[in-house]
Amino acid sequence: MQIIIVKDEVEGGQKGYQVFADAKKNGAHVFGLATGSTPITTYKDIIASDLDFSDSISINLDEYIGLSADNDQSYNYFMHKNLFNQKPFKTSYLPNGLAKDIDAEAKRYDKVIADNPIDLQILGLGRNGHIGFNEPGTSREIGTHRVSLTQSTIDANARFFEHEEDVPKEALSMGLSSIMKSKHILLEAYGAEKADAVKGMIEGPDTPDLPASILQNHDNVTVILDEAAASKLTNK
Repeated sequence: MQIIIVKDEVEGGQKGYQVFADAKKNGAHVFGLATGSTPITTYKDIIASDLDFSDSISINLDEYIGLSADNDQSYNYFMHKNLFNQKPFKTSYLPNGLAKDIDAEAKRYDKVIADNPIDLQILGLGRNGHIGFNEPGTSREIGTHRVSLTQSTIDANARFFEHEEDVPKEALSMGLSSIMKSKHILLEAYGAEKADAVKGMIEGPDTPDLPASILQNHDNVTVILDEAAASKLTNK
């Protein structure tokens, strides 16, 4: 892993943008994208740049089950608001959270990923070490799958909803096996609440109890951390 420690998420966004710019310069065509507050500064810097994704493909990590694409809390809505409206891709794939047959939708999404190998995948990091919505204990061999969100994840997402009871309890998520097939992985984590997960991901054992620790087995991972998220690392 290449570890980059920055002052704050604004500087982290600048570093994240540079990873995207370098990937594009080196021929990257398919970009795996994430939602949540973590990648927003990277997306802002991408929007402000002259990078052109009109010939590129994006594949998102996940989507809530039960929310329509135009719901302002759906990840489809998030991506259009925070990136696609300003930087459209040739094709953008997201899971369909309203699919009548969720298992069939998962298989469809696995085929999308297989047909479009991901050159660069951006990830955030959950407080419990999840990446995508791959919660602790998730099989490392699993593809796109239906997830029952843990209470800690529901609690973390509640800030985006008016009422906690409105937070979806299930999601469709790209599997760990698909994430690991990405040619280059960029993970960003900010804030002291991520420090334990960061330490476990980088310095702890490779264990299904902390899904992000699987990244220790990937040969091209860039990790961008602010000082708070990196605060518990032994070797900085």
